[in-house]
Amino acid sequence: MLRAGAVLRVLALLGFWAWPSLVGAHSLPERFMPQRDATLTTAPPEVRILFGGEIERAFSTIEVTDSAGHRVDKGNARVDEKNRQLLRVGLGPLSPGVYRVLWRILAVDGHRNEGTYVFRVKP
Repeated sequence: MLRAGAVLRVLALLGFWAWPSLVGAHSLPERFMPQRDATLTTAPPEVRILFGGEIERAFSTIEVTDSAGHRVDKGNARVDEKNRQLLRVGLGPLSPGVYRVLWRILAVDGHRNEGTYVFRVKP
């Protein structure tokens, strides 16, 4: 009986030590291209977001809209073939103005995340 109690204590300690790595497993954005709140002199050809962990291809997307709410992306949002932490979408020609990026992802660990940011293209 004493032996079972020792095994349980060891398992509890292992779980305690593993907890920080499990909590940190969520895929949060680490880098935005263009950067958040950037003012650009040239319109970018695409929007890319790099996440801290791999994301699911079928459930991750980006939409880019202009200040009137019209979509300006090419509708080709995808997780990069070679880097499953990189979400990207192509852009059509952009006029000067403010653009809103909306992203939604499903991490491979099953957690969903989403967010928005803006960038500007100046004349």
